[in-house]
Amino acid sequence: MQTVIGLGELLWDVFPDGKKLGGAPCNFVYHAQKQGAIGIVLSAVGDDIIGKEILEVFKSKGISSEFIELSSKPTSIVDVKLNSNGVPEYMIYEDVAWDYIHFNKAIEQKVKKVDVICFGSLAQRNTVSRQTIEKILKCCSQETIIVFDVNLRQDFYNLEVIEESMQLCNVLKLNEQELPIVCKLLGIVSVNEEDQIVDLIRDYNLKLVAFTKGSEGSLLMTPTERSYIKTKKVKVKDTVGAGDSFSAAMTVGFVNGDSLKDLHQKAVELSAFVCASDGAMPEC
Repeated sequence: MQTVIGLGELLWDVFPDGKKLGGAPCNFVYHAQKQGAIGIVLSAVGDDIIGKEILEVFKSKGISSEFIELSSKPTSIVDVKLNSNGVPEYMIYEDVAWDYIHFNKAIEQKVKKVDVICFGSLAQRNTVSRQTIEKILKCCSQETIIVFDVNLRQDFYNLEVIEESMQLCNVLKLNEQELPIVCKLLGIVSVNEEDQIVDLIRDYNLKLVAFTKGSEGSLLMTPTERSYIKTKKVKVKDTVGAGDSFSAAMTVGFVNGDSLKDLHQKAVELSAFVCASDGAMPEC
């Protein structure tokens, strides 16, 4: 059984009708566990009422809270508005618990033994968490699958964060809004999207790239293979967490040695299910 870590932001997504547990790393871990992995979230919450509520939800969902730090900073909340297509807009506030994730020996020892770590750009907006994330990723073994789910939010990214993250990962996941921004920052000059991905694979020695295009389908590419699958048509409730579920199914399948086409199909099916459900972590 594979061990998977989601590293970074942990928060409450606050919708007009109430709050739901969120944060891309947590969503990733939840769905990786549903695919048969052992999941660990490495993050921080405040020592406050809504932070304790997160720990209770972890317990109910069977997610380990062993590496959730209690912080003097407040638990993060994110205001979420959905447009008519169920696509979210986020208002993410600063100076919250996951901006101050700290490194320690217990984390170092755990990280050396994991099969997968998934991280993004958002949790690197603050120097404290950014330095911790860098230390953690540098503790990984050469066999660890390190997934950089770009996840650009508001203005919480820059060239330095993207460049260093690309150097540290070996699997990349990004969408149709993120690819042109990443390529511009990194000086990738190819015009065609597939050529851009080929350049990224070559320049950063990537094992796998996932490129999702919403209703237009998704593309997986390795140095030697490609797989394109159309997006499954469903009645969308909201798309929150759909990309995270896609990443989780894809990565667990990749580590398990599934064929590219098979793991891609599983990822498409799971993300479609999430789109047709309420929230990022529906019961499968």
